[in-house]
Amino acid sequence: MQRLQVNISSSGNLTTEPVVKMIVLQVLVGIFLYVNCLMIFTFLKKEVFRGDTRYILFAQTLFVDSAVLFLTDVMLLMTAFQVRIHMISCIIVSVVVAVLKSCTPMTLVAMCLERYVAICMPLRHADISSSSRIRFFGFLIIWTISSITALFTFVTYISVAPPSSLSLNVVCSIELMLDQEWQAQARAIMLLTFFLMMISVIIFTYIKIMIAARAASSEKKKSTSKCLRTVLLHGFQMFLCIVQFITPYIEMPLWKLDIIVFINVRYSNFIMFIIVPRCLSPLIYGLRDETFFAVLRHYAVCGLTGFSQIQPANKK
Repeated sequence: MQRLQVNISSSGNLTTEPVVKMIVLQVLVGIFLYVNCLMIFTFLKKEVFRGDTRYILFAQTLFVDSAVLFLTDVMLLMTAFQVRIHMISCIIVSVVVAVLKSCTPMTLVAMCLERYVAICMPLRHADISSSSRIRFFGFLIIWTISSITALFTFVTYISVAPPSSLSLNVVCSIELMLDQEWQAQARAIMLLTFFLMMISVIIFTYIKIMIAARAASSEKKKSTSKCLRTVLLHGFQMFLCIVQFITPYIEMPLWKLDIIVFINVRYSNFIMFIIVPRCLSPLIYGLRDETFFAVLRHYAVCGLTGFSQIQPANKK
């Protein structure tokens, strides 16, 4: 870890190009945070959304994605401008970010399962969607699984790190907690296991919904087809979210060689695997969902457009 800090401090000042990139990045982050906050406001304003498991899961992705965008953006800025914070503070922030990053793909899997129940088990869907007890256990499972990798990284780092390292001021990054090679390998195995489990669930739900779509009547063909596209988008979104866990293994060697190259690579990874997958949630539900979009448009223009009384959404 000390070698990493020396490389950072001896790499020279940032050039103008990274500064311009950071400014562009702040504009993008600001836009997406504004859109997410507007959608969160829309969700909170309508009781019909707050009582539907589908929209509750969507709202959780908005909350989590907004927090991830904000925290990772702050960490990227601190890395770019070599701002140092206390190691204990860095550990806390890194663990929180790791949990939140894992929560997004887990929530996407839950949303795919919700669509599967809506299409393939319509008679049970209403009971499952309206049950507070099932929701509680569902969210408990999501957050518990999301915390496993982050807690493993934290516990293994504390067990091997010398006590003196906890008093250092560092440029914060998750790489600081992967000091031993076996830690990185164990973490990679856990992430691969989670990825295989999640992709298996998504493939299962897609196949089941596709079978139901072929057997559906002409009246239900449209909703089942739209549901298939939603599951596909969730699958692509989850893939991008999972890839972000691989990026530290790409960035770690660059961290040790050249801080400028490291910042440029992290900048590209941030856009591709942090911003892009998190802008898909607003696209999937904010624009494609007619019920939600009608209310969103109303609040987006400060109530200048009216909308009829919102009824529970048709399960697409």
